[in-house]
Amino acid sequence: MPFNEEQRKRMQLEQEQIKKNIKRIKHQILVLSGKGGVGKSSIAVNLAVWLSMKGRKVGLLDIDIHGPSVPKLLNLEQSELRGIGDKIEPISYSDKLKVISIGFLIQDENAALIWRGPMKHNVIKQFVSDVSWGSLDYLIVDCPPGTGDEPLTVVQLLGKADGAVVVTTPQQLAVTDVRKCITFCRQLNLPVLGVVENMSGFVCPHCNKRTDIFGGDGGRQMATDLDIPFLGGIPMDPNMVWAADMGRPFISYSNNSPAAKALNDAFEPLLR
Repeated sequence: MPFNEEQRKRMQLEQEQIKKNIKRIKHQILVLSGKGGVGKSSIAVNLAVWLSMKGRKVGLLDIDIHGPSVPKLLNLEQSELRGIGDKIEPISYSDKLKVISIGFLIQDENAALIWRGPMKHNVIKQFVSDVSWGSLDYLIVDCPPGTGDEPLTVVQLLGKADGAVVVTTPQQLAVTDVRKCITFCRQLNLPVLGVVENMSGFVCPHCNKRTDIFGGDGGRQMATDLDIPFLGGIPMDPNMVWAADMGRPFISYSNNSPAAKALNDAFEPLLR
């Protein structure tokens, strides 16, 4: 059905508002995965915190409508959004990191948001166009798993993002779904900046022996097959689980551990 003149004018006005609001954001990076449970939100949070530790001004946008993890991972669950004029003020995690999540609008942590596509589209559009992001060096977008409404909406709203970091785990069950995420990016002309293989083996803290619990090198092999950069593998660390539950980003809590060093090595090419 063709749009009438009033609808076209409204859509044009919305696009102009979005462009005006994000024009002072230098770089936009989406964190994606075709599979749930691979630690995508943890990678997004640690990337945002790592960039802020490097002195960059960072925004972290959580568009996982049905399972927002960012407030928990940053110990911001009690924070509430407030408005200033016609803008939404993001939550400040630090003087270098601002955060927005649907989780800040849900008072009952057991509540289920049963929303169809149009409602999800509208709230994501509001987070892009009506949040007072200000001047940022990086906007990191934590997307829900899959290739549905939310990632499609944010890619279209942002226009020209720098690209996507794709997260997987080593086993073929995950890699098979994550390959579809690569196809999604290519169909939307969204560059794939690289693949991070999370839960990439476990190194015993007592004997230093490595065990590949999920098998080995699935993410690296996928990157090779699809001719995209492999950013690195992040080994499993029990302290990473504890840090997530406590809302303490692992990259700052345990920066000398093998897992934290692996995160640093994986993120370094994104800064360059």
